[in-house]
Amino acid sequence: MIDLGTKTLETERLILRRFESDDIEELFYNGYITDEVMAENLSWSPCKTIDEQAKIINSWIEQYEKKDFYKWLIETKDTHELIGGIDVCNLYKRKNYGEIGYCIWSKYWNKGYATEAIRRVIEYLLIDCDFHLVEAHHAGYNPASGRVMEKAGMKKDGELRERRLDKKTGVYTPQIYYSILKNEL
Repeated sequence: MIDLGTKTLETERLILRRFESDDIEELFYNGYITDEVMAENLSWSPCKTIDEQAKIINSWIEQYEKKDFYKWLIETKDTHELIGGIDVCNLYKRKNYGEIGYCIWSKYWNKGYATEAIRRVIEYLLIDCDFHLVEAHHAGYNPASGRVMEKAGMKKDGELRERRLDKKTGVYTPQIYYSILKNEL
């Protein structure tokens, strides 16, 4: 594993870049951490105030000094709209792999942005950073996320029963795991 940190990455339609303090206000008012619809599928709750969000984003910005910190803001190339984020949420250095997490604001769903961003991050982690494997998982009540992972080239590994509480229904649902190996690119 070669720790290269959060470098700017590009795709046909997207720029994946570091969060900056200048982004805080736009991110708050346009929904990055406040999008209630998107948050239904996430393990964290949306921020209620801009100060709460600023504290979180500034902590991320400080972490960029570390070469083993991987967190991108997703921006469209044509309009420079901020549409979501993707990161390595768990890094397993001894085992040479990482787990990615991602979110796209709900108004940008069904446009292929998540798949495009994930593919690029997978390529960066497996090729440039020499990870052996990249994994991701989603809650059973969010099968659309699994379809995104499959479109990005990941394969379903299995599911763990009743690992996630559905915030809307109060019912426990499985966590479904996907991964891609370096030799599967």
